[in-house]
Parts: sequence; C-alpha cells; structure tokens
Amino acid sequence: MSGEAFGNFLAPVNAALNLTSTACLIAGFWFIKRKKTHLHRWAMLGAVTASALFLVFYLLRYSLTGTHRFAGAGFSKTFYLALLFSHMVLAAAIVPMILRLLFLAWRSRFDAHARLARWTFPLWLYVSVTGLLVYLLLYHVYGYI
Repeated sequence: MSGEAFGNFLAPVNAALNLTSTACLIAGFWFIKRKKTHLHRWAMLGAVTASALFLVFYLLRYSLTGTHRFAGAGFSKTFYLALLFSHMVLAAAIVPMILRLLFLAWRSRFDAHARLARWTFPLWLYVSVTGLLVYLLLYHVYGYI
C-alpha cells in the first residue's frame, strides 16, 4: 500500500474517531449529570483516547497526503471554510483545557474540574461534531480536488 493510499485510508478512520469522541462526550455528560462518576470517568477517558488517536492519525495522514482542496463553490465553500476555520481554532484551544481537566481530575480537584468542564465540554463537543462534518463535506458531499 502506498503512502498516499494509506493516508486516504486514515480519513474515514479519523471520522470514526471523531464520532467515537462525540459519543463518549455525550455519554460522559449524561453520566455525570446522574452522579455516575465511575462511568463518567470511563466515558471521558474514551473521549480523550479517541481524540488523541485522531490527532496522531491526522498528523500522519497530513504528512502522507497533504491538504485536500474543497470542490464546492459559492456559499457552500464559504460555509465549509468558516466551519473548518472555527474547527481548527477551537481544536487548538481545547487541548490545554483538556489537559488541565485531566490534571484536576487526577488530583481530585473536582470543584475546579467541574468549573472548567462547563467551558471545555461544549467546545470539545463542537470540535468533535464539526470534525465529522468537515470530513463528510470534503470527502462525501462535494468530494475533493
């Protein structure tokens, strides 16, 4: 398998990892609202693992295939680029927030963890969902050049 073929294979894998992260985030939120902290912990570790694997595989795919050009035009391209830009900016911004959440949980500083999670959760969920939307728009709805 060539490097480019392997890189193209990783695109749907990354989409699946985003979907997994989304599902784990929603489950983790549901569990913590019901005071099921043990299940919350496992769901959030699943979200962190899926997101970390996504990042590793994304960087590998990017190194093998580079960027892909969006084939849409007009409003669809403007929408796609706005979605992609917001996704990229927030994806970079949430990494230190997630690392801080992990640190606070590890140190059993749950009050501070909960305060930060109120901001991190919706941003992380947005990044996971928009990552999946970017994939669908780029590879399935419009294809790429």
